Amino acid sequence: LRNEPSQMRVFEELPEQAPHIPTVLTVGVFDGVHLGHIHLLKHITQTASQNNMQSAVITFSNHPRTVLSPDSPTNYLSTLEDRLTILKATGIDIVVPLTFDRELSHLRAKEFTSILMERMNMAILVVGDDFVMGYRREGTIKVLESIGIETGFSISVVYPLSFGATQISSTSIRQAILAGNMTGAAELLGRNFYIRAKVVHGDALGRTMGFPTANLKIETEHILPFDGIYATYTMINGNRYMSATSIGLRPTFGGRERVVETFVLDYTGDLYGSNIKVEFVERMRDEVYFETADALSEQMHRDVADVRDMLSKKDL
Repeated sequence: LRNEPSQMRVFEELPEQAPHIPTVLTVGVFDGVHLGHIHLLKHITQTASQNNMQSAVITFSNHPRTVLSPDSPTNYLSTLEDRLTILKATGIDIVVPLTFDRELSHLRAKEFTSILMERMNMAILVVGDDFVMGYRREGTIKVLESIGIETGFSISVVYPLSFGATQISSTSIRQAILAGNMTGAAELLGRNFYIRAKVVHGDALGRTMGFPTANLKIETEHILPFDGIYATYTMINGNRYMSATSIGLRPTFGGRERVVETFVLDYTGDLYGSNIKVEFVERMRDEVYFETADALSEQMHRDVADVRDMLSKKDL
């Protein structure tokens, strides 16, 4: 296996030396690291502890869909950096990001599990009830159980977690975010949905109306909530501020490009060039057209007052 060119990247990115202690391991994207993921990760750490093993996660740096269906848009819930940070915070012993590329997509299930045994010392593979791996999705749970009996690892199946009638998944969270349902998204994520972005120069329209907003540069593959005005929190240099965030085309000014702007309450510093984190709490209203800039300015004053009132009540 080691000398086959098709597996070269896999071997480059996996640890050169396998862990001395056998691992309880899972494989997946873990986009958002939501409550359903946390449920599975707790099972891994508990199983590892009970068996005197180490817990391990292989997370794909990119979604397999970017390779298998490149024409379909992929909207991420979190950046890879955030994903790795959250995964490590769950108590997982080993977290390895792996690039999903064309070569990896052609690995057979038995080939991939052999690699995981060789380079990750995998003893137990933990999977969700709908998990598949390998070329043409051949590695169903039943197939993997058979491979495990033959080669020396076992399969542990974890069934999904639900919140009310909704099964917690990256898909259900994306649906909530795209609908502007930030409360619903937070219930499934286990935290407020947030974006990280660099503050860039805009056209300063907000400043001329008394609301100097931070114009955010958003990576195109990062999911954004439905257009509208949102109550948010903004993290700046470790401090958390109330903020009002607008997503949309700015119809009052004839905008044609979707922009994200945040007005940070009670903050007076210069944010240009800064990287900030914006947490979305609740959608306050639709983005609407105003006949004049003065009418928009009056509404912005109301928006800020409403955001302050709503977030103050949540903080009680």
